[in-house]
Formats: sequence, structure tokens, C-alpha cells
Amino acid sequence: MSTSLSTGPGQVAPAAGSSVQASRHASGASDAASEAAALAGLRPQRSERPRLRSDDGRLVRGRRSRARIREAARALFRERGFDGATLRAIAERAGMGASSIYRHVQSKEELLIEELAEMQEEAWTRFRAHDDRDRPTEERLRDFLDVQHDLLVADRDLTTIALRATTKTEARVARRVLKLYDRTIGLLMEILQRGRMKNHLARDVDVLETARVLFHVTNGARIPWANGLVGDDALRKSVHQAVDLLFRGVSRDVVAAATHTPTRSTPVSPPRPAHGDVAPGA
Repeated sequence: MSTSLSTGPGQVAPAAGSSVQASRHASGASDAASEAAALAGLRPQRSERPRLRSDDGRLVRGRRSRARIREAARALFRERGFDGATLRAIAERAGMGASSIYRHVQSKEELLIEELAEMQEEAWTRFRAHDDRDRPTEERLRDFLDVQHDLLVADRDLTTIALRATTKTEARVARRVLKLYDRTIGLLMEILQRGRMKNHLARDVDVLETARVLFHVTNGARIPWANGLVGDDALRKSVHQAVDLLFRGVSRDVVAAATHTPTRSTPVSPPRPAHGDVAPGA
């Protein structure tokens, strides 16, 4: 049975062999697509591991191991300083192999930052536990810095390590500590922002820059303390003075306005003579 191929005007009828080849190609492509789909269906698909329950034995053992690592790291940081405490020594002190510790931490910098971050969040949590957000901003700042001070002086070695770490700007730990400092600046800024909303601050004050200034001044006060030049109480007093100066200002006119004391720029009128007295120059 023959099949006729009709063509329209200007079209060329394909050869009979071409039609067969095209049909074979189409059939082959269809088979290949079917085979690929079948293989795709048989091939195991990657899926995320199911999340473990918080009381799963593997998680419990992992938390215990990490706690031992952190305890060992804190001890060695105190004994040898941050630079002298190697990850291998921390693993040995924690009672595990040098390779096993990498299942939990990748570097000693990670351990230091974790300790500092925990201290930072603890300071904010304690402050907010008794904070009244409607109090004067100056009082709230002083209270937050007091809570932070108590935690920092309670772990003098860790605080000193963090302060010294920032002096080595090329070190990885320095960059990570500075990021933590940005977090503290953010907390101070939150207090200041609330103060501006309550009209405790001037409307045009830059709360971010104010928070930065306050942080760097108070952090700088800790340097002589970390080197044993001043005691804990002297450090607290320096921090309070920083807050006082920030709010009072050091300009002659600002101080005069705060204390109602006339300055040279404020002309002082001569006292009026009492009845029966003679005015000067009369």
C-alpha cells in the first residue's frame, strides 16, 4: 500500500527514506527520554537528614563532649594564655584524641568567641530582667554597664585575652572579637534609641555614633585594669564618669547651663544698691 506525500505550493516533498529516518530519530529520542526518566526514578534522591530530637543520645553525648572541651579551653587559656593553648592540648585536657576534637570545634578562636558571646548575652539578659524602659536613659546605660562590669571582672583572664586579641589586627580572632564589640554597640544603641523616643536625648543626636563613643571610652578604661594598674572599683568609677561626661558634656557653655554658673560669655550685672547705700562710681 503506497502512501502519497502531498506538498503545498513552493514546498519540496521529502524523500521516502528521509521520512523513515525522521521517524526512527523521533522514536529513538522518545526511547532515550523514557530510559532517562526511568533511571531518574530509580536513582536515590538526596534528602536532608531528619532532625534529631533534643534528647537523642548522640546530641546528649555531643553536648557533654563540647562542655568538656570548653572547660578545658578555659583552664588552659588561664594557665598558658590564648597563644600558648593549642587545640591539641585542649583535646588532651578534655580527655579525647587530637582528631576527635574537630568533630566539635574547628579552632581555639571558636572557643574563645563562644565564651565571650555567652558572657555578652548574659549581661543583656540580666540587665533586661530588672530593667524599666521608662527610666532615664543615663540610669539605664549605667545599669547595663554595671552588669557587664560584674561579669567581666568575674572572669578577668578571659576579658584580658579578648582585649589583647584586638591588638593583633592580622589575627582571625581579632576580627571576630571586633564583631562581638559591634554587637555590644548595638545593645547600647538600643538603650539610646529608646531614650530619644522618650525625649531624654536631643532629637538630632546620632545614636549609633553616641553608642560607639560610649563603648570605646568604657572599653579603653579596661586596659589599665587588665594590666593591673587600677582595681575593680576604680574601673567601675571610670565607666560611670564616661556616662556622666557623655550626658553632661565638657563644653564650657554646656557645663555652665547644667550648673547654672555664669561664665565669661555671660555678662554679670552689678548688684543693685540697697536703700541708703551708695552705688559704686557715684
